Amino acid sequence: MPGLPEVETIRRDLEKEVVNRRIKDVEVRPGSNAMKIIPRHGRRKEFQELLAGTKFERVNRLGKRILLDLDNDHVMVVDMGPAGQLLKTSASGDVAPHTHLVISFTIGGQLRFIDPKLAGEVFVAPRERVDNMPELRSFLMDPLQSPLAWQQFSGYLQDRKEEMKKLLLDDDFICGLGPLYSDEVLFAAGIRYDRPSHKLTSQDVRRLYRSLMETLLDAVRSRGTSYGDHAFVDLTGNPGLYQLELKVYEREGEFCRRCRHDIVKERYDGAYTYFCPQCQS
Repeated sequence: MPGLPEVETIRRDLEKEVVNRRIKDVEVRPGSNAMKIIPRHGRRKEFQELLAGTKFERVNRLGKRILLDLDNDHVMVVDMGPAGQLLKTSASGDVAPHTHLVISFTIGGQLRFIDPKLAGEVFVAPRERVDNMPELRSFLMDPLQSPLAWQQFSGYLQDRKEEMKKLLLDDDFICGLGPLYSDEVLFAAGIRYDRPSHKLTSQDVRRLYRSLMETLLDAVRSRGTSYGDHAFVDLTGNPGLYQLELKVYEREGEFCRRCRHDIVKERYDGAYTYFCPQCQS
């Protein structure tokens, strides 16, 4: 976490809350290992000076990275990593542990970046350079922004010849699914995690494509999934609700909501997968 629906939720929140706000000052918090969050900047002062006095003009997303356009022809890129959070708070609010960056606005309020695992990244770069960074566009498909036509999707499945869950976890193919959403998508499509992608029928591919789109859109409508350690919260600190809709993920031993068979948990590729052996084949 966060996956694609969670990052999209934050993007939409930022669009409402920070666009047209001018930055008063920036704190790269001392003693917080904050430099590990801004490794592309050699000094705190460099990062601060690129932001101070500028205004956020637009908020975009490329895969799981959020891009905030500034009025100085630069872009602030945010990669939340597996445990990062962006919070919009009042300036007087308590500073949470693991807060590494604090951006204060001229009309009040702050944007804070929190990351207990120090695995996220924030950097500021000229827009032209950001536009030409291949690592920001390494994925083939973003289902929420640039979905493939289902015929192209089918052709890719035929070419890859991989087990379905492994393929869905490949961020170079579909960005941001992770174990949770891949299990939920496969359940909705009625496809086992170990089915070879090139052996899917055209009907299987249509179901998979539809379940992929519907599952992610439903998760965005529910404002993401908040589950497990370092659970996701939105820009105001509120959890998502999609965890209430999960059909198989971490529900081993519970009844399948479709057929009443027990949900099964199996070891897979160094982790676990969850599925219904009755509904998925």
